[in-house]
Amino acid sequence: MNSPNSRSIPELFSDAVGQLAKLVGNEFELARAELSEKASQVGRAAAMIGAGAIILMPALVLLLFAVSAALIRGGFSEPVAYLLTGAGAGLISAVLIATGMSRLSGDAVKPSVTLDQVQRDKVAAKEMVR
Repeated sequence: MNSPNSRSIPELFSDAVGQLAKLVGNEFELARAELSEKASQVGRAAAMIGAGAIILMPALVLLLFAVSAALIRGGFSEPVAYLLTGAGAGLISAVLIATGMSRLSGDAVKPSVTLDQVQRDKVAAKEMVR
């Protein structure tokens, strides 16, 4: 067997290509794992949005009636009492939806680790070819 210093150029090139192929395969595995994690994150965020909306509906109806009744007893007219309670309910649902949507932003689900690693590997591959 030849020592590492006396290897021929075709052997060195073959090793470099083999290492590059292994590197690309590893990058695909990393990307697959990261995208799976991001998809799971998106699923959890969507579940939170859905759960918040489902739980909010019956609770909101009861709270609207209770708050409206209290406002009416406090001297507000019925239309004003219902308007105030509806606005409060709208604010609560907006907060829940905004929280879920922020977790679905493009930066939150971008496979940043994979993209960074691919950039480093690209530089390393260029150096190997030189």
